[in-house]
Amino acid sequence: MGGPLEGLRVLDLSWILSGPFATMVLADLGAEVIKVERPQVGDIARGTGPFIDGESSYFLSINRGKKSVALDLNTPKGKEVFLKLAAKVDVLVENFSPGTMKKLGLDYETVSQYNPRIIYASISGFGQTGPYAQRPALDVIVQGMGGIMSITGEPGNPPIRPGVSLGDIAASLFTVVGILAALRERNMSGKGQMVDIAMLDCQVALLENAFARFFATGDVPRPLGTRHPVSTPFQAFGTRDGYITVALVGESQWALFCSALDRVDLIDDERFQTGWSRTQHYDELEPILNEAMAKKTTGEWLEQLSALGVPCGPINGIDQVARDPQVLSRQMIVEVSHPTIGKVKVVNTPIKLSRTPASVERACPHLGEHTREILSSLLGMTEDAIEDLV
Repeated sequence: MGGPLEGLRVLDLSWILSGPFATMVLADLGAEVIKVERPQVGDIARGTGPFIDGESSYFLSINRGKKSVALDLNTPKGKEVFLKLAAKVDVLVENFSPGTMKKLGLDYETVSQYNPRIIYASISGFGQTGPYAQRPALDVIVQGMGGIMSITGEPGNPPIRPGVSLGDIAASLFTVVGILAALRERNMSGKGQMVDIAMLDCQVALLENAFARFFATGDVPRPLGTRHPVSTPFQAFGTRDGYITVALVGESQWALFCSALDRVDLIDDERFQTGWSRTQHYDELEPILNEAMAKKTTGEWLEQLSALGVPCGPINGIDQVARDPQVLSRQMIVEVSHPTIGKVKVVNTPIKLSRTPASVERACPHLGEHTREILSSLLGMTEDAIEDLV
């Protein structure tokens, strides 16, 4: 069987990361994604390195499984073709600055006249409304404004951007949720609607625990390194040859952990009876734990703590993750065929479905690779009419 979204058609007018990642998820789940790009130029992500035989690995990583149509939306003919395509799809995704689609005459109000059932998803830095709506925003901007950089890093040091584009990716995933919810509602009402996703909103949503603590105590959350703000130990420790993470859940594990450290004297210490009380006395407990953990290698700790049922894990580099037996067993690294560079490795979808599995079947398209196919099969245009457009 095909993926769970087989039969769903998506018109993808997005570029760089937040929109393309969202439509990639939809493509992995079986949707037909038609990526609309500017002739000769395309998505500017095509020019982002590093490159494999001239092809952008960045573009490949988030545009697999899609079809590419080259259209100039600044021309009347290009706009006319786009609106005809919009009338044939279920979903439209764009991530231009608010107002751009209206200037092109392709905003939700216009497109919905051609297709009242369309789900029109717009991703932007600050959303379609509010005092910041017209401001430009990229990932690092909203990470800073949303608060996540203020609580990331080591105490007393400058703010740190997490090592992934959480501003873009969070918006991508919330966009997919919004689209699927709107499609579910359309099944009942028969009507489409607009999905308005702001990257800043998504950052605030991700920080629910930080806000909960602030509202409860009035204390402004600060960076804690790898620590958890309310439970201890729940962090990374240095070992004799590297680092290991340990995260205790439930008080029974505290005694097991102390016995492994050869510090049974800590078990009944009234300062350290709960995860919360240990957090309150962290400055007293931290040097004791650090000293004990530094006595053995990461491998020795993994073996000993795992045998006791204490949750722990190594801190892996990307190279180690790429060859981790669990990651490989779950088929999270797969190969796809690219027409010019051959077999290339990509990260697979993490969504595992038992009956209608998602899949990564082909690499990213060349710019405009499917223009003739889509215009002829979907719109019924003749070869002469397509040549006139060219």
